[in-house]
Amino acid sequence: MFVDKVIVMVKAGRGGDGSVSFRHEKYVDRGGPDGGDGGRGGSVIFAVGPNQNTLAQFRFKPELLAQPGTAGFKRQQHGKNGADLTVGVPAGTQVYDGDTLVADLTTAGQTAIVARGGDGGFGNAHFKSSTRQAPRVAEVGEPGEAKQLTLELKLLADVGLIGFPNAGKSTLLSVVTNARPEIGDYPFTTLTPNLGVADFDEYSLLIADIPGLIQGASEGKGLGDEFLRHVERTSVLIHLIDIYEKDVDIAYKTIMAELKAHSKALAARPQIVALTKIEGLPQDGIEQQIARLKKVVPARTPVMAVSAQAHISLTELLRAAYGLVVKARKKAAKQSAGTDTGTPVIGLGATQEALAWRVQKKDGIFVVSGAKIEKFAVRTNFSSEPGRRRLRDIMRKMGIMHELERQGVASGDTIVIGKHGGHRLVYGQY
Repeated sequence: MFVDKVIVMVKAGRGGDGSVSFRHEKYVDRGGPDGGDGGRGGSVIFAVGPNQNTLAQFRFKPELLAQPGTAGFKRQQHGKNGADLTVGVPAGTQVYDGDTLVADLTTAGQTAIVARGGDGGFGNAHFKSSTRQAPRVAEVGEPGEAKQLTLELKLLADVGLIGFPNAGKSTLLSVVTNARPEIGDYPFTTLTPNLGVADFDEYSLLIADIPGLIQGASEGKGLGDEFLRHVERTSVLIHLIDIYEKDVDIAYKTIMAELKAHSKALAARPQIVALTKIEGLPQDGIEQQIARLKKVVPARTPVMAVSAQAHISLTELLRAAYGLVVKARKKAAKQSAGTDTGTPVIGLGATQEALAWRVQKKDGIFVVSGAKIEKFAVRTNFSSEPGRRRLRDIMRKMGIMHELERQGVASGDTIVIGKHGGHRLVYGQY
């Protein structure tokens, strides 16, 4: 089953809790704190795997869970880290979190962490100091990231075949490559995209054949619109038109209109227009159809006549396509190299951003936000008085308590840490 778009739930493992423990050994009076740290939760990782060309596996397993870390132990024993969950995906997979592209996996072996495991909490051995000999505070583990992601597969090919149903795309692919698509004398023979490698001279081209387009495909008619994404990454398009079409010029315009409706960039892709099935037509008839096409095709676009059945002009077609692919690659490389303007961007460093915080009063509640303080809040055991007191001390050291007092916080007021209100304190009650 070919599947090229799925929605999956990914959840990384929670970090293990830190331990509160004290040494209890014979002849050791008042043993110090020896609670170990919790293990880190496992992450969810996507990796481009071999011999994969569909997202069908996610239809039957839409939820991906990594292992949690285990809690710390006495004698400063570190909890076990949760195992990462590595999931294979086909090359060409794009991962979206809402409308944001978070990963574009295009090459063999490429990986992306799509959900990070939570850090383990520190045990009480971590908090021993000259003034605090017997700390009873330990952190809880951080929750792992949980997301609903959309996976889209866009086949990676040098050349994409486009055209009406029965234009001869599958036949051409089967003749010039090692692909074996279904071929029949009826519309929409191709129901899923097919890939094949064409070897000629000393070169190779990866060619993708998609289901035929019809008028209105960009609005959801027919089968083609769902698969147009598979030619979005191709360097060159070969536009096939049945030479027996009554109006080959209108056929060309119709497909171009659908491409433009789907993506202007796709419509502007370098093209070769090829009339197919010429084996039964006299030369003057072929030339007449070519002349008719050239009136509507841009001057820079080659127009050719080929026959897959009779193997006419196929090598010439592949050579022309290869030449355009090489030019497109050079242009893309040049554009990529020119994206770095060398203009310095002034902003906060990573450390400064992590330490930054903000206090806002909303509807009588004081909301504290900032990466560092929110991380401390997540790792605080709010059911423990020593844990709450430690968080208050951290807020005082960071200057947050001073800002709260400057904004008029009073005993009994609610302090929320984090934009989503998951962690609450009552001022004056610790």
